[in-house]
Amino acid sequence: MTPVAGILLGFVAGIVCYWACSVVKSKFGYDDSLDAFGIHGVGGTLGALLTGVFATKAIFANRVGLLDGNSMQLVNQAVSVIAAAGIAIVGTFVILKIVDATMGLRVTDQQELQGLDVSLHGEDGYIFQ
Repeated sequence: MTPVAGILLGFVAGIVCYWACSVVKSKFGYDDSLDAFGIHGVGGTLGALLTGVFATKAIFANRVGLLDGNSMQLVNQAVSVIAAAGIAIVGTFVILKIVDATMGLRVTDQQELQGLDVSLHGEDGYIFQ
């Protein structure tokens, strides 16, 4: 990947990740306080796919990407993204089921209104006087 391609990839990734964290999250209303999906999920997917576009012989001795005429590298990257997403989805589902069965996934509305420091730990996190 040339330096210009790397800068372009970073610029596009910044815009796409911002869009995923602001527009997509608001539209679908999912709970992701740390924006892990918007940054790592969307940004990682974009980066993996664009690697298949910008790959050059300067980095990979026998692999070139779409811009150098090898569309199969982009296909390989897409298959890898799909496999990684499948593993992440199944793994997350299993972990969520285990946590829900043992301790629950969410606190009650009353605990959330009271504040988790007080309702779960019995102490104030911030004391303003």
